[in-house]
Amino acid sequence: MAAQRRACGPPAEEMLRECARDVVAVAEGIREVSARTSSVLFAPALTGSARRHPRTGLAARWALLRTLTNKQGLGGSAIVAPDGVGHLLGAAGEALGRESLAALVAVTSLRLRIAAVLLDHPEFGHDPGMRRLTSAVTADRDPEAVRALRALFKDQDAQRSLSALAPVLAELLAIRGLLDEDPLSDETAWALAAGRELTTGPVKGLDGSHLSGTGQGEGAAQAVELSAEEARSIATEGSFLGFLRNIDALAGDGRVLVQEVRSPDGVLRYVVQVPGTAPGRPRDDSPQDFAGAWRNLFLTDSPYTRSILLAIRHHGIPRGADLALVGHGEGGTALLNLAQDDDFCRAYRVTHVVAVGAQADDRRPADPRTWVAGITNRHDIVPVLDGPGAPHPNRYRVDYTGPTREFPGCHLLRVYIDHLETVIPQARADVDRALAPYRGPVERTRAYRLGDRARPPEGYPFLAVPTTIRATSEGPVELPVRYYDSSAAHLCFPVDTDVARSLLPDVTWLVPARLGRRALAVLSVYEHRCTTIGPYTELGLSVLVDDLWRPRAYDLAADLLRRADLRRTGRYVVSLAVGTQEARAVAEEVWAQPAVRGDADVDLRGRDVRVHAPELGVSVEGRPGPGARCPEADWVFYGRRGESVVRTLVRAHGRQRVHARPRLRLRLDGAHGSLARHLQILELDAVRPGFVLSSPRFVAHRSAGAVLPR
Repeated sequence: MAAQRRACGPPAEEMLRECARDVVAVAEGIREVSARTSSVLFAPALTGSARRHPRTGLAARWALLRTLTNKQGLGGSAIVAPDGVGHLLGAAGEALGRESLAALVAVTSLRLRIAAVLLDHPEFGHDPGMRRLTSAVTADRDPEAVRALRALFKDQDAQRSLSALAPVLAELLAIRGLLDEDPLSDETAWALAAGRELTTGPVKGLDGSHLSGTGQGEGAAQAVELSAEEARSIATEGSFLGFLRNIDALAGDGRVLVQEVRSPDGVLRYVVQVPGTAPGRPRDDSPQDFAGAWRNLFLTDSPYTRSILLAIRHHGIPRGADLALVGHGEGGTALLNLAQDDDFCRAYRVTHVVAVGAQADDRRPADPRTWVAGITNRHDIVPVLDGPGAPHPNRYRVDYTGPTREFPGCHLLRVYIDHLETVIPQARADVDRALAPYRGPVERTRAYRLGDRARPPEGYPFLAVPTTIRATSEGPVELPVRYYDSSAAHLCFPVDTDVARSLLPDVTWLVPARLGRRALAVLSVYEHRCTTIGPYTELGLSVLVDDLWRPRAYDLAADLLRRADLRRTGRYVVSLAVGTQEARAVAEEVWAQPAVRGDADVDLRGRDVRVHAPELGVSVEGRPGPGARCPEADWVFYGRRGESVVRTLVRAHGRQRVHARPRLRLRLDGAHGSLARHLQILELDAVRPGFVLSSPRFVAHRSAGAVLPR
């Protein structure tokens, strides 16, 4: 049947597109009639006549006004006169829901275009979110359209949803602009409907840059190393397919490639290779996403083009050097936008721009000598998103029908590469011939990761501190040690003062701090997921101690009002067990804390606290219970080395909570080490903590220990 239909005439989808072109031509004609009628309504001659002959002149103006605003006439928003009164009347008509006849006819054309897309690609109509959005937009139900669009981006299967949305989003945007109450979006909507070059911004309300925070970034680029496997797959000889395979190897994670090629004439030339849109939702960390693609469609200046420009500058390409730009999909569009920049083309000689899977005809480079090639599969809808093109001189265009029909499969770069080898080998040969100056050995390859905006260092500003290198038995370590992602629970037990004193060194000036008649012992459990000495777990037992020189009553309460670096009290570490040898070395050799190596299974980020350390004979289970926010507890730790005390300051930042009625239980499975033995001496397994301090997630830095002469 399909063969018979093709034999009888053009495909149905092409007939629908032809009908859509005829209908939009009618809409343009109606719009011109509306403009001429509006100009007559506000013509100075008719205004003067109405003043001289109010009876007939006002009747004539009233008849023209009804023609422009009546539902049976040209419609409520058909007034297009530039003066303030005409604009006000037209906006009032739109606000009253009286769309112009021209807009309604144009919407009919756009619906025909949507029907052609769905007929050519029936798989798009299978998505329920897509059907809901199409129905809401074409029926001018704005709240429902917004909800449908948000639902598409929250869909777990975001790649499939966006693939279904992309082929008809231009039509949906145009319909939205024609039917909305904002006259500022009319010109963009009419340009999309009539296939003219866009001269204004996106349609208000459905601009892709509003779908995420990625549309307004200044762009960023950072040099990154390729993995060993990627480096082996990168082409070492310049060729068209080699450049495309390089792009395919980097696609999807926000990287671009710059290669230096030694040409046959001995000149060093440069090739910038840029991938297309990454699949899935708009991303906050990369301009290579759906929102960036739409910004590239409407504006030549976007975070993607700015990021590519930064990568070129970071690479150190000399001014006046020959440059070839090769891109796929959104990457091709971004490169074409970059080639339209006068300043960029004055800095570098852009000799070639090759866009695969992107419409290249409607982009005019600033340098008329630039050779532009566009290769598109007719089943690929993405080039349609880039807008209809008009032929220009110095262009090479290949628009072929590939065997891969289903979208987004027909847009994949590896599919285009396969077609260039098997379906259109002549196009590959033609582009290779044009790129002859770039067919030589690659002397240098550099990858750059792009971003929407330059990002501060990890942990900035809290962890942006001066550092020094300290040697340990496990290798050099950078101090202070920074903790980028940690969790902690501090179990605070009131204990007998004499028993706590027995765990401290035998010196008279080291005295446990008193809370009433009791001392305070703290069992601290840490899960350090990211630190400068690697991830590890930490279980430590400490006793609060008074000022080492002049202990006073209530020292601890007074110290809570001071900054951590001015505190005189602190926690003397009695026992410590850490999960790695590196952490053990730092604890013993830098902080003078008696540490042992011991693994623990720690989970502190849920409602329950779970610690299981069979090697150490320690386990903690239970729930801290209701808690209240409290100031972050910076700590001062004391350790003993020889005849001196080492004081270490820990600064922390997070969301700490205090739990006054914890339901936690400490269990000891025999005294398997110093930690379990000391816990047993304090009899902490027989009581519940007096209170618990918890930090499900915090950052911190722990300084090098300061040696005190005591």
